[in-house]
Amino acid sequence: MFLDVLVRRNPAFVSAAISLQQEGAIPAAAYVLDLDAVEHNAGLIAAEAARLHLDVFAMTKQVGRHPGFIAAVRRGGIDAGVAVDMECVRALRAGGMRMGHVGHLVQVPRHDAAEAAAAAPDNWTVFDHAKAGEAAAASVAAGREQAILARLVASGDTFYHGHEGGFVDVDPVAVADVIDELKGARFGGITTFPALLYDHDRRAIAPTPNLGTLERAAERLRAAGRSDVRLNAPGTTSAGALAMLAAAGATQVEPGHGLTGTTPLHAVRDEPELPAALYISEISHHHGGRAYCYGGGFYIDPVFPPYPVQALVARDGDLASAVRVGADLPPPAMIDYYGMLDQPAGVTLAPGSSAVFGFRIQAFFARAPVVGVRGVASGSPGVA
Repeated sequence: MFLDVLVRRNPAFVSAAISLQQEGAIPAAAYVLDLDAVEHNAGLIAAEAARLHLDVFAMTKQVGRHPGFIAAVRRGGIDAGVAVDMECVRALRAGGMRMGHVGHLVQVPRHDAAEAAAAAPDNWTVFDHAKAGEAAAASVAAGREQAILARLVASGDTFYHGHEGGFVDVDPVAVADVIDELKGARFGGITTFPALLYDHDRRAIAPTPNLGTLERAAERLRAAGRSDVRLNAPGTTSAGALAMLAAAGATQVEPGHGLTGTTPLHAVRDEPELPAALYISEISHHHGGRAYCYGGGFYIDPVFPPYPVQALVARDGDLASAVRVGADLPPPAMIDYYGMLDQPAGVTLAPGSSAVFGFRIQAFFARAPVVGVRGVASGSPGVA
């Protein structure tokens, strides 16, 4: 889905990845990041967020929490991150990034609460009062008071299967009052996920019912005298989406794929962000008339219905001689040892050739290494 836009909008990155792999600088199957483009994208998002008075927390799990990515995001002007789990907490701290948000999407495990509190997060999301108590107790032990965000759920809200959880159909004022009574905690605001989703029919992003749930809760809290309510609204976030979120009252946004130019919107129209991520493999052998290339990173984030996957195959960085072919990937229930490539009539895809794929990566979910490349923009690319 993203191969066309990747080759069209950032061909120098594709060429650099192929050349570096052919030189042996990039492994046979790896996710590759254009760190120059990431820095550029972060700058666009940071500037638009500043204009709209939004706090920005970068998501890093989709690129495997790569330290070069974290550094590029910081150079682009985003100084805080969101931790989807404790591995993100550790990576963000190692990268010198402020801890903007923990506990969302994944609640902090009970025995990790002390480590989370030691990271001094600006915000800590909880799904129920028991988790609020754990966060408060850990914060007391750390000698600090923690701002707690309550994840609110109303009938009709939308969740990905397996993401469910939160305070269901409750009075947000009552939730806030109970959190304020906890030693070591104070009510900070409310959150949900996803606040925005891509609409396949309209080829545009649109608010989910969840965002309306947050808006109504914020009004109820303000009516009760709570004037300083943080409204955290992640989901399908890029520079072009921020005005929609700000208009709904959001105060915090969390770009992830926006930083690599791989939100669904980037696949169907040109947005300000540049495509900055690809998966590159190498042809291993032939069987049954097909060329087999190494797997390990063929988990494709399923934000689109199934679609024909293609690869760009080349022996060097000259894209003019590259061949576009159809690809057959193992289903998610199978281990992706290899991907299978069609060979057009009269064409032999030679072993050792590079095979480039463009799709929404979720590197933390796969076993492929992540490689950062700098210098694409200046014409002197190298592994960073």
